[in-house]
Amino acid sequence: MNAFLSSANKEEAWTALEEKVKSCTRCGLSASRKSVVFGQGNKNSRLVLIGEGPGAEEDEQGIAFVGKAGRLLTQILSSVGIQREDVFIMNIVKCRPPGNRVPSPDEMMACSPFLEAQLALIRPEIVVCLGNTPTRWLLRTSEGITALRGRWFQWRGIFLIPMFHPSYLLRNESRKKGSPKELTWRDINSVKEKLDGLKKDFRPTPGAEGKNTDA
Repeated sequence: MNAFLSSANKEEAWTALEEKVKSCTRCGLSASRKSVVFGQGNKNSRLVLIGEGPGAEEDEQGIAFVGKAGRLLTQILSSVGIQREDVFIMNIVKCRPPGNRVPSPDEMMACSPFLEAQLALIRPEIVVCLGNTPTRWLLRTSEGITALRGRWFQWRGIFLIPMFHPSYLLRNESRKKGSPKELTWRDINSVKEKLDGLKKDFRPTPGAEGKNTDA
């Protein structure tokens, strides 16, 4: 779609999309939110990170990943030379679920058109799913993050890799071999290697959703 958009038209499309998201009442989360967390970063990024949903600090500020987990995510990216402002960060749902519970299928379905539109406009080469919720939603699987993390998949012509959510790492301090933090170090290095290995305009051949490439 956006391959034929001028930069001006693309910006107009982003503005229109953000206005729709911010006025959305498609599910019950709109009733309790303080802010809509649309997502932020480089709208032309080759790399997109997708989390579950806004937490308390995100709901207050309207920005994705600004709490402790967000600060850790920034450190994880920086550890391999990726600057946070160079990527785009968003969530499966744009409003905070009460008590930070997992979004319901109906809530994720209501937000899905917005997520799809964002990805269509950005056209990233790599998507990182942070945690169970975005991984299961995009790959349409019941497998958990422990089994799927670190594995490369093709999703609609995009390379996709699941990683542990930073909030999980905050609850698991160990850095021993095989620990969540050590595995995340491996995974973010894999992301960096893949990003560096892809040519700027390269897109993998579209395959079935959730096809494991092990590449």
